[in-house]
Amino acid sequence: MTPFLETAQGVSINYLTAGDGPTLVFLHGWSMSGRVWRFQEGLAERYRLVIPDLRGHGLSSAPASGYSYEDFADDLVALFGALRLDNAVLIAWSMGVQVALQAYPLLKERLAALVFVSGTPRFTAGADYPHGLPAIETRGMALRLKRNHAGTVRDFSRRIFAEGELHQGQCERMVSEAIRGESPAYHTLQESLASLASADMRTVLPTVALPVLLIHGSADTICPSSASRFMTGQLPDARLVVMEGAGHAPFLSRPAEFTVLLTQFLDGIHADDRQA
Repeated sequence: MTPFLETAQGVSINYLTAGDGPTLVFLHGWSMSGRVWRFQEGLAERYRLVIPDLRGHGLSSAPASGYSYEDFADDLVALFGALRLDNAVLIAWSMGVQVALQAYPLLKERLAALVFVSGTPRFTAGADYPHGLPAIETRGMALRLKRNHAGTVRDFSRRIFAEGELHQGQCERMVSEAIRGESPAYHTLQESLASLASADMRTVLPTVALPVLLIHGSADTICPSSASRFMTGQLPDARLVVMEGAGHAPFLSRPAEFTVLLTQFLDGIHADDRQA
């Protein structure tokens, strides 16, 4: 039976747990679900995996409102408390990176390290932040969602792969096996997109007193890799790996290479723990 956590706000958060050992918590991105991490499930041979669906996504319930990053972060904090998670590594992708940064002040005592995949502290570009997409792009996506939200999500699912990164059959299989499920409700997509477009987590970066691994595809057209370079310069203890030719989801398109990078980082974190 799939476990659920009932939060204080009355939201049911679905999550998967597997394996035993040091804890890894995985966060997915906008319009997706925890199933995007299916190619990392083999890590359960060495680690305890905790993979939630964010509210309104996957099998988690969809409240009528409440899709701010504060709401997503509160759910994550509740999950950490209910499962008594400590010394965990939080691995976040895309919008999940901003959720992780929002939750960091509340979870920092329970974390050993962070991994940011294809992330950005601010999705939209501005006069003092050139590493995002033009605001007109999110406005255009909001209009497309209103007209055909399922089709917009389907198109977005394909856009996470760079041109030529996968052949057509691989792309369709990836979308079918790891991405596409029931599309989140329109209000979930619209409100969480609005949060994504307006959030700015840059001020949190210098406060992160933990090791951080950043992984980014050089051909990412959703979150430019320069966003991770910016974060690397702002974080006190950070290492950046750029995967040449990869798009927005290197853990899907090149899972073996991604997992090697991740486990090398995790081995270093746990080696430090043993020496402490």
